[in-house]
Amino acid sequence: MLVDSHCHLDFPEFATELDAVVARAEARGVSTMVSIGTTLARFANVAAVAQRFPQVWCSVGIHPHEADAEPLTSAMPLTERAAQPKVIGIGETGLDYYYGHAPRQAQIQNFRWHIAAARELDLPLIVHTRDADSETLEILGEEMAKGAFTGLIHCFTGSDALRDGALALGFYISVSGIATFKNATALRDTLREVPLDRLLVETDAPYLAPMPHRGKTNEPAFVADTAKLLAELKHVSEPELAAATTDNFFRLFRRAQRPS
Repeated sequence: MLVDSHCHLDFPEFATELDAVVARAEARGVSTMVSIGTTLARFANVAAVAQRFPQVWCSVGIHPHEADAEPLTSAMPLTERAAQPKVIGIGETGLDYYYGHAPRQAQIQNFRWHIAAARELDLPLIVHTRDADSETLEILGEEMAKGAFTGLIHCFTGSDALRDGALALGFYISVSGIATFKNATALRDTLREVPLDRLLVETDAPYLAPMPHRGKTNEPAFVADTAKLLAELKHVSEPELAAATTDNFFRLFRRAQRPS
């Protein structure tokens, strides 16, 4: 059994074949999927997909790219939507200084309000960070000092310092198909040192299809290919890797129900 801990099933790439996408995931042993919120404006669509499929859960959040378009002044817009029963996490949120689609101060402000919501609701925080490792760790550390919360670094592509800092805060590391890319040697070296009990797997579908699917639209079924690579990195069998990452997921996302 595998979990795709981060995908975007509400995106238009899946609109015409969502049933088939979910069926293909189940055929490869992917029993649970989390469809991630990226804007409040589209949250109703995210929630609708989660309600439609028993094996799909969701989150509520504002992607850092959208921080200027959807600025927060409190945690309430997040906490109100998180009352829906299939919401199991807050995010994705964080800092993306690579593209600069939103001003940095707007990203920081939204990031802190997401953390406040995660802390208030005792839900895990789903963190996106790119070209902002030190800034992300600084904010997480400052906020952790105000009161504990849990979370993960999604689609991890960061440095050893980000890895070590996130683990020290009690966070998990979620691995996407990027780890399978031929030019990702340094990333694989960093991931080797993540304890098995702190790893999750994800697709970030419809983006970042892993080998051998590069160039295709990514989908939750392909998380099995990333899991295969991770099993090799950690020198465990594929069933062991699947069991560990699934246990880790349900330990972190406590509101999600493990399938019978």
